[in-house]
Amino acid sequence: MARRRTAFICQACGAEHPKWGGRCLSCGEWNTLVETVVEPTKPAARRGAPANGQSAPRPLTEVSADRFERIPLPIEEFNRVLGGGIVPGSLVLVGGDPGIGKSTLLLQAAATLAQDGQPVLYVSGEESAHQIRLRADRLRIHTPALYVLSETNLNAVLQHVEALAPRAVVVDSIQTVYAEELTSGPGSVSQVRECAARLLHVAKHRHVPIFLVGHVTKAGAIAGPRVLEHIVDVVLYLEGDRYHAYRLLRSVKNRFGSTNEVGVFEMASEGLVEVANPSEFFLAEYRSGAAGSAVAVTLEGSRPLLVEIQALTTTTPFPQPRRTANGIDANRLHLLLAVLSKRVGLRLHNQDVFVNVVGGLRIGEPAADLAVAVAIASNVHDRAVAPRTAFVGEIGLGGELRAVGRLEQRVAEAAKLGFRRCVVPRASRPFTPPEGVELITCRTVVEALRAAMAAEGKA
Repeated sequence: MARRRTAFICQACGAEHPKWGGRCLSCGEWNTLVETVVEPTKPAARRGAPANGQSAPRPLTEVSADRFERIPLPIEEFNRVLGGGIVPGSLVLVGGDPGIGKSTLLLQAAATLAQDGQPVLYVSGEESAHQIRLRADRLRIHTPALYVLSETNLNAVLQHVEALAPRAVVVDSIQTVYAEELTSGPGSVSQVRECAARLLHVAKHRHVPIFLVGHVTKAGAIAGPRVLEHIVDVVLYLEGDRYHAYRLLRSVKNRFGSTNEVGVFEMASEGLVEVANPSEFFLAEYRSGAAGSAVAVTLEGSRPLLVEIQALTTTTPFPQPRRTANGIDANRLHLLLAVLSKRVGLRLHNQDVFVNVVGGLRIGEPAADLAVAVAIASNVHDRAVAPRTAFVGEIGLGGELRAVGRLEQRVAEAAKLGFRRCVVPRASRPFTPPEGVELITCRTVVEALRAAMAAEGKA
């Protein structure tokens, strides 16, 4: 019988090392090795491997795909991110900051799946059944087919899954369940990896979708070994500022669909509510005619969003001015300030610069560069941007405007919300804009700034 042994396992890639080191030799990450007690288990229990001949290879053409029809959810934003619905037998990992709404979203999804009378099992390792009932009452969920289980022992959970034969299973969270064959504590590298592997086996062989809630680290990544994200089929992140009402459900990995889709929700008293028109939501408090404000048309997945970008510049008494970015990358802001100083001639060396994306949204694509530059220049000159004007464009180091993708779709979204002028790069592929929309093409950021603050902008 093999004895227990101690090894150092990398939390990033799951590689095992005999002794501790500052850097993992497999993936190159620093400070990721954690001392873990490794105890061998029975081969059948370790991975849930079938002892019969079900694992025999078969020709691909003989494999039936009928049973893998998607299960549609009444929550359309959730459907969008999943790729059109839930695939039976899939293992879905949902991560996010504490209090962002992960448990609320999955409880709502479980309730909708149980509306037709088929049982759905919600397993919670962090809350009692009474606490879940209180949340369900707040969310107005009264579904008899939704079963609640407060349990952390994985073997007990799997026994209930076998007896109940549910339509779907939710495990909240993967860091709280444990396999009793291992001596390490819940949430350890070996426990998370083992529990995820056994749940994957159950999902595949019973064709039941399983949703896992995952804790995140300070950096925002899923806690535990990185191999957890490789095991599951879908990785979703619920993002947003807890002090704002909006939430974004973003797909990071999806074996059954695109990772370019984003679902938008609003946190209300009755739970997470779908936002039918996210652009209108983010521009709810937009006030045209204010200096230092511009509207960017950005893409979240395949969906265009209009967001307001505000900028404030003020003279600093200190030798080193401050650069504060909320909602955009700070390094990108430094790049844009350098271009505005060198190519446009704005005196920013003695100015504190603050940039904020209204609504708490975080923009990662460079197509919002032009709107950020316009907002900064508007505040420096204390001149308002022309009314009903939206901006799209990436700014290069030479001050040129570079083309962006799906420009026609962006302009169409701006037209729906009443914008009548769109400043875009001249290098973009030409197209016919919607009726009533003036397309202003510019080659450089200097031309774009002149067009942005033109007094004769159409109202």
